[in-house]
Amino acid sequence: MSTIFIQIASYRDPQLTPTIDDCISKAKFPENLRFGIAWQHDGNENLDKYNKDSRFKIIDIPYAESQGACWARNKIQKEYKNETYTLQLDSHHRFTQDWDAKLIEMLESLRSDSCKKPLLTSYISSWDPDNDPSGRINRPWGMNFDRFTPEGIVFFLPADIPNFEKLSKPVPARFYSAHFCFADGTFAKEVQHDPEYYFHGEEISIAVRAFTHGYDLFHPHKVIAWHEYTRKGRTKHWDDDKSWHLKNAKCHKRNRILLGMEKDMENIDFGIYGLGKERTIQDYEKYAGISFKKRAVQQYTLDKKYPPNPIFQTDKEYEDSFLKIFRHCIDIQYSQVPLDDYEFWVVAFHGPNGEDIFRKDADKNEINRMMKDSDKYCKIWREFNAEMLPKKWVVWPYSTSKGWCDQISGEL
Repeated sequence: MSTIFIQIASYRDPQLTPTIDDCISKAKFPENLRFGIAWQHDGNENLDKYNKDSRFKIIDIPYAESQGACWARNKIQKEYKNETYTLQLDSHHRFTQDWDAKLIEMLESLRSDSCKKPLLTSYISSWDPDNDPSGRINRPWGMNFDRFTPEGIVFFLPADIPNFEKLSKPVPARFYSAHFCFADGTFAKEVQHDPEYYFHGEEISIAVRAFTHGYDLFHPHKVIAWHEYTRKGRTKHWDDDKSWHLKNAKCHKRNRILLGMEKDMENIDFGIYGLGKERTIQDYEKYAGISFKKRAVQQYTLDKKYPPNPIFQTDKEYEDSFLKIFRHCIDIQYSQVPLDDYEFWVVAFHGPNGEDIFRKDADKNEINRMMKDSDKYCKIWREFNAEMLPKKWVVWPYSTSKGWCDQISGEL
């Protein structure tokens, strides 16, 4: 009997119970499912129907006591009881019929002498609660490189898997998704989430740690489930925790040290949350085509070609293959730009000594578009090649009525 340990960290999510219901009803062998739920609730959600179900371990956490997503995921993983497989999810999913049997068959089709520890993960296709089931995307998605953030985090974007109709097996992957991961059950013990992480950095750190522990990453070539990507009707942890930015800053630093982007001046002992010994971090960088220290990426990766990336004949060729592409979104609150007659905004990036690195001003058309954003703040996206990483951004508005207005700036 092959059991599946299903990990769900839920934070004040009204979709939790419908997600569990659909997961069970669509499984081919629901009796073989075992659930670990980090139930971070405000008293309005109800899990009474599962409290006495022997398949469930529900960790009851009043939402005010939560320390964030990775902390919650870590609590669940400590409940692993030697199940055959494990599936990590968010709390807002829908499933295809017989999803469990399909995942097992898919994973086992990859297992061989050269791939002893396959792992299925992806930013899976979306569904829309306001238009369901007709709004479900019935094409499998993979994960592509988006950018390095100034804090050193690698961000990804979902994308269609090309020619998926002709595929017979999952495709090689570079990156890991925390909302969908299926692997041998021992993964829940061998590569546990670091409770000191908050949110950003979670996925790239697990990708590297899994790879260095000997896991081979793949994207499913068929739709197994759907994930709801919007935040409609859901409160996030950072909406409630006013000190979340401090936890996030600590997480960023911890991640930079783990991935070799920053010297470890604190002598951090990552313990079981460190890298594995089957492969090195340099092996991962060569496989994925990214450089953490340079915060750079190879063109092969940008071209969305499957890993592993090409091998170079010399170290110089390898080092020269990386492109330093800086892509960043400057967020400006509407209250910081209250006028309605701006002619343009200077948008500039400066180096560590105040030197100009890049400038591209926002014209009236861009300003007007940003002023219509549903999130009520202006998002100024800029992308450029840079040998030197910027340390500061500056936005300096100019209006017809007041001329030069106050500068707005931020550290990177």
